[in-house]
Amino acid sequence: PPCRRVCTCQKCIRTGDIENIGKTARHGTFFEMLGNFSFGDYFKSEAIAWSWEFLTSPEWVGIDPDKLYPSIYLDDDEAFEIWNKEIGIPAERIFRFGKADNFWEHGTGPCGPCSEVYFDRGEKYSCGRPDCTVGCECDRYIEVWNNVFSQFNNQGDGTYTELATKNIDTGMGLERLAVVCQGVDSLFDVDTVMNITDKVSEITGATYGSSHATDVSLRVITDHIRSATFMIGDGVLPSNEGRGYVLRRLLRRAARHGKLLGVNEPFLYRVCDTVIHENREAYPDLLEKQSYITRVIKTEEDSFARTIDGGMRILAELMEEMKAKNETVLPGADAFRLYDTYGFPLDLTEDILADAGMAADTEGFGALMDEQRERARAARGDMSEAWAGIDLGLDNTPTMFLGYDTLEAGGKVLAMVAENELSMTLRAGESGFVILDRTPFYAEMGGQSADHGVLKLGNAEFAVSDVQKNKGGKYLHHGKMISGELLLGQEVSASVDASRRAAIMRAHSATHLLHAALISTLGDHVHQAGSLV
Repeated sequence: PPCRRVCTCQKCIRTGDIENIGKTARHGTFFEMLGNFSFGDYFKSEAIAWSWEFLTSPEWVGIDPDKLYPSIYLDDDEAFEIWNKEIGIPAERIFRFGKADNFWEHGTGPCGPCSEVYFDRGEKYSCGRPDCTVGCECDRYIEVWNNVFSQFNNQGDGTYTELATKNIDTGMGLERLAVVCQGVDSLFDVDTVMNITDKVSEITGATYGSSHATDVSLRVITDHIRSATFMIGDGVLPSNEGRGYVLRRLLRRAARHGKLLGVNEPFLYRVCDTVIHENREAYPDLLEKQSYITRVIKTEEDSFARTIDGGMRILAELMEEMKAKNETVLPGADAFRLYDTYGFPLDLTEDILADAGMAADTEGFGALMDEQRERARAARGDMSEAWAGIDLGLDNTPTMFLGYDTLEAGGKVLAMVAENELSMTLRAGESGFVILDRTPFYAEMGGQSADHGVLKLGNAEFAVSDVQKNKGGKYLHHGKMISGELLLGQEVSASVDASRRAAIMRAHSATHLLHAALISTLGDHVHQAGSLV
């Protein structure tokens, strides 16, 4: 990092608990995470003291100290001593929790205990259980601060070693802090967020506070349109995979809740203007991209509108049949038909079923999806996929790529694959893969197509029609033996089709020039989703 002490405000999207959105006071898919970090500088004592000062001092947030409760990891006596002796928190107000709650780790690498600070919102928000206290899942005690003490290294075998350089990683949700400071019921009642909900209410005609179901729908729409606006502003576009699918899922969930409120035409794009207005000072780039963001949302709404009505009608009929049979699980085949025929995503099917106390057979759905992928893979004749499960029996040394300096080079045949099996020879007429120790052939990557050419040895000629690079860095020359035969261990002459390489280079460079020209002409929102030239 540029400094050993760093402070940040990060825009975050989290969908792991999406089913809770709108139903609780503290769950949201979009939030701004405030953080202060130490990389080998200050540590536990300073981090705890400064967090307490920031939260309680009238100069900063000014929260009543009697309403705050720290928690620590079960065995972190050092943190207990700091809270108890240095800060002056009575022992009975310090809560010890186990690994699930107060130990931060993600697989191997740096990890450590953490210390959270909870705010008591009062009896009004309690679940009413006699044992309701800090750590309860209800809305009374809300976490506002988390100090992570990265002091160990997870070795991956159940053991931990001390880090030579210890670090601090702090997280504080801005929306949760605003809930506390403004004294409102939920993050949806924070002034800037409520202004978005008011806009949704204006468009839908639904009144916030009229019923639980209405409130949930208004909150879901508000939350999801906030996330979508920021995601698109950061260059994410709706798609069927990765971040793009997260965006598409959020927009479609929001559209479905619009349907529940009686809105039967695209409307989300009209709300994003309010989202941008409420965040324009902190994020002026949203204002610059406003027309683009609006257009992307409108296009996605129009697309989904063509499928949602048919899908919801079919699903409603299936649910009626299930009720008549006293069944609660929708067969995987039906869920797959909704997806494959009507473009109705599984997660939306699950949402609708869950509202009725039902569920979908996700395993059955997954099995049918796998079958479809296999059929598509077979139809493509994707040899590299077929090869993927074969153990070449080679070490991890990657193929030496020489293609930046020469288009012709000698290479040793390390392995060959024919008919999806390792082979000692390739004979005339056979197709397969040849793996060399060194090659001038460029493998398909970075949006640039692979080289074509030939491998030769005497009268043996192997025509290369594709080159792929596996995870170990081995170059897989796919093609067909035109004449003669190749044997394992032979030295061959590898020759790239020079005119084709030059044409590919021109076309690939042209895509970058075109992208630059589009950005210059249309603006920074232009995003290249991919290329293969």
